[in-house]
Amino acid sequence: MGGALRKSREILLRCFHDPAFIFSDVQVCYIDRGAPGNESCVGGSRILALDPQYMEIGEEHEASPIPYHRITRITYRGEVLWERGAKKLDSL
Repeated sequence: MGGALRKSREILLRCFHDPAFIFSDVQVCYIDRGAPGNESCVGGSRILALDPQYMEIGEEHEASPIPYHRITRITYRGEVLWERGAKKLDSL
């Protein structure tokens, strides 16, 4: 993307729609106050929706909205695709 920084939602949408990716192999870490280290991580198979303002995680009958601004890191098969505050990690 010509050096432009991309947002976490754009990275997630790319991983979801691009057939080169297996979305269940994506891992998203986010600020989760009260969790160990105030951070939790979830695999792509637990992401139910990528709405404009937040992603929904959980099970079909127990979804929790996580605003994109709480995402700290996105990895794919162990490779960091996006990290909050990083200047040039965008490898997509």
